[in-house]
Amino acid sequence: MTLTADDYAYLTSELGPVPRSELEVRHGRLGSLTAVAIEVLRERRAMLIADPLTVTVQGVATVSNVENVRALERQLVSLEQAEKITPPPPRPTFLVRRPAR
Repeated sequence: MTLTADDYAYLTSELGPVPRSELEVRHGRLGSLTAVAIEVLRERRAMLIADPLTVTVQGVATVSNVENVRALERQLVSLEQAEKITPPPPRPTFLVRRPAR
């Protein structure tokens, strides 16, 4: 499924720069823009959590990703709530023509 320019603009506003081809593959599989954004953000959160959240070099520097994880979680909650509110797109209805009497 090909993303329109508006779809791609929305996704990059939520996610930052991501290759368009990657987003198109995900959109074809998941079917909604919100689901694509949620999946990408969950992967980013998982990558941050997989590494130590805080690294300290004694007397030199401390690097912490705790706030980055919290920011991703807030964004995920917002998108998940929006997805619950937004009704799914209508499915096509197949019509069967009855034979004439």
